Amino acid sequence: MSSSPPHPPPPEAAVGSLEVHGLSVVYGRSVTALHDVSLRVPAQGIVAMLGANGAGKSTLLRAVSGTLPLHSGAVSSGSISFDGVPLTGHAPASVVAAGVVQVPEGRRVFAGLSVADNLKAGRLGVVGRGRDDARLALAEVYDLFPVLGERRGQAAGLLSGGEQQMLAIGRALMARPRLLLLDEPSLGLAPLIVTRIAEVVRHIHQQGTGVLLVEQNAALALDLADRAYVLDVGRVRLEGPAEELSRSDDVRRLYLGEQPESGDDRETVPADRDTGPVPTLSRWSR
Repeated sequence: MSSSPPHPPPPEAAVGSLEVHGLSVVYGRSVTALHDVSLRVPAQGIVAMLGANGAGKSTLLRAVSGTLPLHSGAVSSGSISFDGVPLTGHAPASVVAAGVVQVPEGRRVFAGLSVADNLKAGRLGVVGRGRDDARLALAEVYDLFPVLGERRGQAAGLLSGGEQQMLAIGRALMARPRLLLLDEPSLGLAPLIVTRIAEVVRHIHQQGTGVLLVEQNAALALDLADRAYVLDVGRVRLEGPAEELSRSDDVRRLYLGEQPESGDDRETVPADRDTGPVPTLSRWSR
């Protein structure tokens, strides 16, 4: 566990933004999963987090959403805040109340409950809003995902993988989030469904909700995002505008599965980078 002091958030932190400063996370007593990670998701922005399996992407989302203790993890140093409200170490219900909601990897729907009951579960922990708001939220989810309205009485476990992902996103939207944490939303889905999920993310963004997108499909993530970060072995190795990173030789070689056209064009890997083999993401497509 690190003994370094936490990094204080900057005084100019923007309203409605997620601010992560010097975040380190440990599992158990000895496994450090994140090392001094800092990032910012501006109000109503889309930020992508890229990296291979085991880079620490899901750990970052767990730290923000307050679910680390469920996985025997803990923040050892650093701070997390949203809209100026500290979130570090807070329970998941408090994080949801602050306006931050996560869609976990693997969909995680309640298989034995109906579609409608799964969506109603998304209202748990939401306070200060009445039944009219709940009805309006439900109507908006059905409008966004008409297939869920058609199958509202069907058990969630009988839905296809793509429909379950829609249900998981719809359940999160029931809480009226101002920041949505998406963990691998395209994982295991057919290309047509991935396209639909991308359209939904754009729609959510256009409605004023910020998005922190963790995604192994780097092409999709960089196309959707305004800014991107690259995690490697728990550290932020690269960051910048998504369009610029998509043109970076380092990103294309390590995370998009491409090679520079010639040795003269190849970017130099920073000296402090772990130069061991980095898995190439296999889901790069145009």
